[in-house]
Amino acid sequence: MAATAGDRIRIIAGTAGRDLGQAICAELGRPLSESFTTKYYNGCTYVQVRENVREADVFVVQSSTEPVNDHLMELLMLIDACKGASAQRVTAVLPIYPYQQSDWKDQPRIAITARLVADLLLAAGADRVLTIDLHAAQIQGFMSCPCDNLTALPLVAAAFREQGLDMSQVVAVATDVGRAKLVRRYARRLDLPLAIIDKERLDERTVRALHVIGDVGGKDAILFDDIIGTGGSLVSAANLLREHGARRIFAGAVHAVLAAGAVERLESSVFEGIVITDTVPSRHKLKGMTSFKVLSVAPLLAEAIRRIHIGESVSALFDD
Repeated sequence: MAATAGDRIRIIAGTAGRDLGQAICAELGRPLSESFTTKYYNGCTYVQVRENVREADVFVVQSSTEPVNDHLMELLMLIDACKGASAQRVTAVLPIYPYQQSDWKDQPRIAITARLVADLLLAAGADRVLTIDLHAAQIQGFMSCPCDNLTALPLVAAAFREQGLDMSQVVAVATDVGRAKLVRRYARRLDLPLAIIDKERLDERTVRALHVIGDVGGKDAILFDDIIGTGGSLVSAANLLREHGARRIFAGAVHAVLAAGAVERLESSVFEGIVITDTVPSRHKLKGMTSFKVLSVAPLLAEAIRRIHIGESVSALFDD
């Protein structure tokens, strides 16, 4: 029997989205739909949706974490399986969009992989994409289906307001000129002055902070970014802020990829505290670490899913 009109929503989670999928379902007061993923002897992935999705409004939750390619392929297969099972609509729920930092051609003969991912999602049958804090807003333009780009910025900003800092003695700091526009949004929300780090990238993993544009002397500094990769930029910037007389130094970011020893690098640095979200599964990496505070984006995604399902405005979530 097809899903009834009052129970047409299905939440399915891939391997990298299981914890967040469970949390979203808890917010919505419904169970996570059952699915199964395994690997054949030859390395090929096998997925099966073990629940009726005919004429259902399906939301497939999958994060982007190592191994990224395996999780991306699993996502595409889950979408295809749902479309093949006559789902009415399939929304890809991507807390962090795969390959989002490969969004333009900065060298000859390279792939614009963020656009390729958009093509793959459409080819697999995604009718809609729901994601959080794209590295570049232009990625929305890569898609010919609706794409809702939520933001967890208010969540991260509120966490610092709740810490009881004397905001008259705090400055918001951008890790580089390119992030200044993003950090200005934090600064406005928290009513803080803005400073900017002038940095030089030496290679993929090595960054050197050169100058501080703005006054940080005798103040607490909060470094804001959208993605924490290896942590190199943050540590280099924090050390430079300390040299320029900053007192306590904090960091806040939405996407915590935390690759290549980033956790240990940040934990042993000068940071007093680091606020991140669970768009990328990281709790297993942070066991025993005291510097990190992890915020859940499940309530945000759950409310967006509810609004999409019943046809309400998603942008109204951020009208303030």
